[in-house]
Amino acid sequence: MYSLHVEGMSCNHCISKVTRSVKKVDDTAKVDVNLATKKVSVDSKADLDDIVHVISEAGYAVEYSN
Repeated sequence: MYSLHVEGMSCNHCISKVTRSVKKVDDTAKVDVNLATKKVSVDSKADLDDIVHVISEAGYAVEYSN
């Protein structure tokens, strides 16, 4: 499971956009977004760099520790 800090999320549309982005890499991924803390938890077998890349491509700044 990956825990990411994602800046720029402010609404339900943002939650959907981040979730759809992750599902492009792994359609079986479980994605939990908390707008209040800007935390995104991703349970996926996909590579972390790929997940970070698609969220960044969606327009959000992602911080994580490798």
